[in-house]
Amino acid sequence: MSTPAHPTAASSPPLHVIILAAGQGSRMKSRLPKVMHPLAGKPLLHHVIDAARALNAGGVHVVVGHGADAVRQATQADDLQWALQEQQLGTGHAVAQALPQVPDQARVLVLYGDVPLTDITTLEALTSLVNDETLALLTVNLSDPNGYGRIIRNDGEVTAIVEQKDANSQQLLIQEVNSGILAATAGNLKRWLPALSSENAQGEYYLTDIIAMAAGEQMTVAVAQPASPEEVQGINNRAQLAQLERHYQFSEAQRLMAAGVSLADPYRLDVRGDLQVGQDVTVDVGCVFEGTVVLGDDVVIGAHCVVRNSTLGAGTKVEPHSIIDGSQVAGPATIGPFARLRPGTRLAAGGKVGNFVETKNAIIGAGSKISHLSYIGDAELGEQVNVGAGTITCNYDGVNKHKTQIGDGTFIGSNTALVAPVTLGKNTTTGAGSTISKDVADGELAIGRARQRNITNWSRPEKK
Repeated sequence: MSTPAHPTAASSPPLHVIILAAGQGSRMKSRLPKVMHPLAGKPLLHHVIDAARALNAGGVHVVVGHGADAVRQATQADDLQWALQEQQLGTGHAVAQALPQVPDQARVLVLYGDVPLTDITTLEALTSLVNDETLALLTVNLSDPNGYGRIIRNDGEVTAIVEQKDANSQQLLIQEVNSGILAATAGNLKRWLPALSSENAQGEYYLTDIIAMAAGEQMTVAVAQPASPEEVQGINNRAQLAQLERHYQFSEAQRLMAAGVSLADPYRLDVRGDLQVGQDVTVDVGCVFEGTVVLGDDVVIGAHCVVRNSTLGAGTKVEPHSIIDGSQVAGPATIGPFARLRPGTRLAAGGKVGNFVETKNAIIGAGSKISHLSYIGDAELGEQVNVGAGTITCNYDGVNKHKTQIGDGTFIGSNTALVAPVTLGKNTTTGAGSTISKDVADGELAIGRARQRNITNWSRPEKK
């Protein structure tokens, strides 16, 4: 039997994807359904759903069972169709629960909610093989095939798959194994699945038994293989999850270095979302990037920083142990060490948010500096503002948030409390240790201190 020519895109029937996500995952030792455990900051199942979407599938069907309500709630989307497998009777039984929703003329790709890293090009190659006379199977060669179903060939042609528990001693030596991922026409699946038997070591309806059915009908069983075994590695326990996490992260490190990023250690990097980079970016060890992050040219990230859903402009330098979340930074700017930029922070070019400074919903103008030990929230600072150590904006009255506005060129003395709502004009100055609760006009000096009293003959309390 020879592999047929790939059908053209114009002639291909619609593709539907069935994702099996009903397993309990008892070896995870968790109350969380296995497919909801995160890899690279995203549930395993969501990786698989994203792959199905990237294939422009006409329908995406998710088969749920254990923790079905939790899986649905965490995966709500208008483009998903759900099927419930109330009893765990095997993979063939699971596919049968979703099949009534699939048109007879469609091609069907079967994926698994705990196999998160199959490449789109691999799946495209697999689905391109399918037609009414061809079933397509994704296999992989492993040096240690223990636990996997073995691919049985006769004169080079695939004739069956034998599960580990049903294999004899000779079959156990076979290194080509079944990934579980396959593609067939809906019409063939609807004909084969009712004929499955549970007379095996597991007492389950194996989807893999349809391979022998196809071969028995003299149909072609075409084979595709992934670029690496990790593409088809399933997650059964936390050790495997950690192993696949590191594989994913090292792949991300390779991608970043190819794009012009210098990594102090490619093995100590975590990308949990979409990281976009310019040229000559430098990232030290232990950094975490979450959500959508954009780093411009020549950005330098110090050790052990977290950057989440933020953009850092060209030339920005982030010192170690800083957290940047939901912020926009126009480079060049300086951040940290130990700084925290919370959502809504916008730092203009030449600005500085220094050590142990926290900002939230704050616009900080060009050249303005908050060098250390301050909290600036719900505030708008003009250009060339200097904020002294220990300054806080008192933005919350227990019910509502209020805004502080600070004009260009203002100098805020150390340990100033700015009680919002309050406006300071251009080139104003506050005396150190002041509490400012009234507006300050351009050029004025504001001092708000209680009168100092020195008490003589005062005794400091002593421990009894």
